[in-house]
Amino acid sequence: MKPLLCLLFVAVYSVVAGPIDLIDGKYPRFFDYEDEEGNIHKVDLLEPVDMELLEEIQRNPANNEYHLFTRRNPNSYQRLRINDANSIRSSHFDPRHPTIVISHGWLSNMKTNLNPVIRDAYLRLKETNVIVLDWRRLALAPYPTAARGVPDIGRGLGQFLNFLHRTTGVPFNTIHLIGFSLGGHVVGNAGRYLGGRIARITSLDPAGPLWSNNDQRLRPSDAIYVEAIHTNGGVAGLGIGTPVANVDFFPNGGKSQPGCYTPICDHNRAWEFFVATVPRPNHLMGRRCANMQEVNRDNCNGPTFPLGNTYLNKRGSGIFRVNTGRRYPF
Repeated sequence: MKPLLCLLFVAVYSVVAGPIDLIDGKYPRFFDYEDEEGNIHKVDLLEPVDMELLEEIQRNPANNEYHLFTRRNPNSYQRLRINDANSIRSSHFDPRHPTIVISHGWLSNMKTNLNPVIRDAYLRLKETNVIVLDWRRLALAPYPTAARGVPDIGRGLGQFLNFLHRTTGVPFNTIHLIGFSLGGHVVGNAGRYLGGRIARITSLDPAGPLWSNNDQRLRPSDAIYVEAIHTNGGVAGLGIGTPVANVDFFPNGGKSQPGCYTPICDHNRAWEFFVATVPRPNHLMGRRCANMQEVNRDNCNGPTFPLGNTYLNKRGSGIFRVNTGRRYPF
């Protein structure tokens, strides 16, 4: 499997003339990012947020779009709408099957690579309701505005899942939320809105810039079981790089990945590792570490625990290092 690019940041950070301003003591204020078409854009982490857009997002949770895929419609989605029971009842949604929700990150949408790849992996494995959240209305905004609006996107998702539960009776303990980068904090806020009743959250390299000291970031209490997979959490990394969940995996130390030569590749490895475990639940095994020093030195000696997989009743705690290969299935 070739590395697939999602929309996030560029490999090389750009510092403007003058002193370097570090945000949260770790991130340069100014840097470049590269989009899926290879276009380079400038980011200023202290850029004023677009309050008008944020207020509109707060007022209207219907800005979130929910696209359902099942084995009956694996390639063409059915749109589910909050407060529209008929859109649910007339769809192929089946509350007897597990439900997963996938949330993309910044500058992305439902077509971004991780969505169809994770979707197809689940539908090949078993009957599943796969719901792809599209929050492009905010995700296309400058990064500081998008980051500021993440809690509202998450609350909107929580409201939708509550509506889905009331409409179909789907149990919260059969729902698994999966989010990448900023989406990794979106799903945390959704689970928090529902009082931590969701079965499981998997956060794929949750975003780092503007999140180190952000009290709206992912928390261990956001679901019955919360895990995070950290792949680019070094200095100025794209991921947060610190434990934020019940179980935190640090593949290859959690900063850079074998076979990658840019931070965007390292960042995307989080969801690529996860996909590799969908058909192979014990494919990537972590070794429990006593602290981050053991993670960094690769001398963890605790019990093993599987990264990823699809188990709704997965339980565990601690930090784990996982050593992988250079290419899929790693």
